[in-house]
Amino acid sequence: MAARMVVGVPVALLAVLLAAATGADGRDFHVGGRAGWAPNPAEPFNTWAERNRFQVNDTLVFRYNKDADAVLVVTPSHYDACNTTEPVLRLDGGDTRFVFNGSGPYFFISADEGRCRAGERLIVVVLAVRNNSGGNTPSPPKSSSSPPTSPPPVATPAPRALPPPPLPPKSSSPPPAGKNASSPAPAPTPAATNGTSSPPPPSSAVALRGGVLACLIIGGAAILV
Repeated sequence: MAARMVVGVPVALLAVLLAAATGADGRDFHVGGRAGWAPNPAEPFNTWAERNRFQVNDTLVFRYNKDADAVLVVTPSHYDACNTTEPVLRLDGGDTRFVFNGSGPYFFISADEGRCRAGERLIVVVLAVRNNSGGNTPSPPKSSSSPPTSPPPVATPAPRALPPPPLPPKSSSPPPAGKNASSPAPAPTPAATNGTSSPPPPSSAVALRGGVLACLIIGGAAILV
């Protein structure tokens, strides 16, 4: 029983190695099957391509009449118009092998425009190469050295307006007199009288005496007459 197990382990390892070598070399795909690369195929070439999975290092095998046909690798615009001028690559010889060396779409048409319009053209999409783990590459973790996010600002109440200070009380006493005092000096109070009029000035007494003398003179003259 132990001998069988020892023999079985190398066989299993050999099978795995062969499978890995086969996958690395790629697979061969015969375009058009037995009918080969020809116009009016029983199954459109693009329908056939959609049923298969193509990977890097896989090979397309084209078989056709080398005297009447060839295979052109072209751009998408040349593919749509069946334009056979200025191809990217021309393959001829009747038995052509084309190896995919990268992922993405590939466009093939016949070297004869009439055969191209009759369905002899092909689009193959090669899958992208995956890593050995078969999973998506994890994204790197975020650096912890990044500055922390600042907290949202907190709304603070607006300061309340303070009432104006009270005005000082007005003083009822007059301001002290000074050199620069703008208020007029108080008028002098007239002296009280005893009911008698003040004597007239000297000029008034002379006039009164003159008047009395005039009356006496006039009176004496009248008596004489």
